[in-house]
Amino acid sequence: MYQGTASVRPAPFPAGSSGERIAPCDEARPASRPRWRRPPPCCCSPAARTAARPAPAGLPPPRPPAKGTVDVVRTVATKLRSPWGLAALPGGDLLVGSRDSGKIVQIAARDGRQSELGTVPGVSHTEEGGLLGLALSPGYADDHLLYAYFTTDSDNRIARMRVDERQPEGRRLGAPDTILRGIPKGVIHNGGRITFGPDRMLYAGTGESGRRALSEDKSSLGGKILRMTPDGRPAPGNPEAGSVIYTFGHRNVQGLAWDTDKRLWASEFGQDTWDEINLIEPGHDYGWPVVEGKAGRPGYTDPVEQWRPADASPSGLAYAKGSLWMAGLRGRMAVAHPRRGRQTGRGTAGLPAQPLRTAALGARHGRRRAVADHEQHRRPRRTEPGRRPAVAAQGDITDLGAFRRIAHLSA
Repeated sequence: MYQGTASVRPAPFPAGSSGERIAPCDEARPASRPRWRRPPPCCCSPAARTAARPAPAGLPPPRPPAKGTVDVVRTVATKLRSPWGLAALPGGDLLVGSRDSGKIVQIAARDGRQSELGTVPGVSHTEEGGLLGLALSPGYADDHLLYAYFTTDSDNRIARMRVDERQPEGRRLGAPDTILRGIPKGVIHNGGRITFGPDRMLYAGTGESGRRALSEDKSSLGGKILRMTPDGRPAPGNPEAGSVIYTFGHRNVQGLAWDTDKRLWASEFGQDTWDEINLIEPGHDYGWPVVEGKAGRPGYTDPVEQWRPADASPSGLAYAKGSLWMAGLRGRMAVAHPRRGRQTGRGTAGLPAQPLRTAALGARHGRRRAVADHEQHRRPRRTEPGRRPAVAAQGDITDLGAFRRIAHLSA
């Protein structure tokens, strides 16, 4: 087991420009908190994200996202509590983790029936922390190993558990085997998304836990994308031998997805001005907290796409139907069409072939936290060509159909 270095004290809430308390961006204030004369803003609210700054000199102005809508084919499951992590089982069923309770349920693709696998022991839910990302072992059909990223009383960590479907409901999770510990925890910015790559290595996106300096500190696992073997050891070929750090300079990585060209993409929460989609290259510095968005500064890798926080506030990311699908905490989806090519220092080689498009799914679906290609193991039906992403919202799972662009925003 790899042991990272991290402080175990949760980071404090940040303060707004006027000194007011800023609450975490993905949590309503519980009733047990002291009453405030007005509700404190969250860290993605206008009070916390100050007026947008102009694009740096020499760079073209950002393209505004086109607006559109998506077809919600069906609601797969309802009455879920704080769904955050999604993993698609062979056959198309979904595993869904509850951030707040630590429970994992299996949702049948055929009829939406829910059956509880069990509760991950040791999960500590505090604001944005709890049971976060889920990922299946590349050899799941044989080893039945499920990986989970979660918050404990002292840190964020990654563990694997064996799933035994022969056991009664609620007792199907084996004891967790911790493969990586010591990822910094905080009240905010815990990261948490995990995925296996085409190389069968495990990738994890972490947050800087509200402590900006950790993003550029290579002695800390905070504000990084990590790459490790399935047992948690530094993966061969990492930028620095003996380290699980793959990239650094991140604020709060929320989504990871691989496209058909075996490129890794990441969605990331910005602060005041820009949210980002990044094309990930090993060893690159993505700039936080020195730069935010496309800065064109030597030594830092610019995002491939950026947008104003009000347009999305990114969360989970998936690749399906030839596009990246990104969940948004403000109730929107964003769809980008990656162009073939690699990243450059200024982030231009992988620009989408079409403008980024956003679609509002409606207030009744709540905040989007995760996206998964849950038909990746299924043979497409003639009436439904390609694969559809599934989205975890405030309390339900929905299937998405085709995206219909209806308008461009004027510059």
